[in-house]
Amino acid sequence: MNKTTITVYGAEQRCASCVNAPGSKETYEWLEAAISRKYDSSDLQFQYIDIFTPPEQEEHQYFTQKILDDEYFYPLVVVNGEVVGEGNPRLKTVYRALESEGIQPTG
Repeated sequence: MNKTTITVYGAEQRCASCVNAPGSKETYEWLEAAISRKYDSSDLQFQYIDIFTPPEQEEHQYFTQKILDDEYFYPLVVVNGEVVGEGNPRLKTVYRALESEGIQPTG
C-alpha cells in the first residue's frame, strides 16, 4: 500500500490574516501529533514545505505559487495532492480526508 502523504505548506512568518492562529511549524507539529495518535502512522508520510524555499517537484512548486499569489492562505494542508485545510485547518476535515484515502483509526 502506498503511503498517504500529508503536506503542510507554510513559512516562518505568520500569514497576515492568521493573527492569533498558530504558526505553520506549530500547525505541522500539532497535526502530526494528533494524526499519529488516531491513526497508524506507518501508512502516513508527513512533510513540511517552506513556501520561500520549496523543493523542485512540480506539485510543491504549484501549491507554493498559489499561496504566493494569495489564492490560498498558509499554513496549507494537502493530503495526496488535495487541499483539505488552509489558514487554521480543522482536524475533523483532515481526518475525513484521511479516511477517504482508506486510512482507518487505530483502536
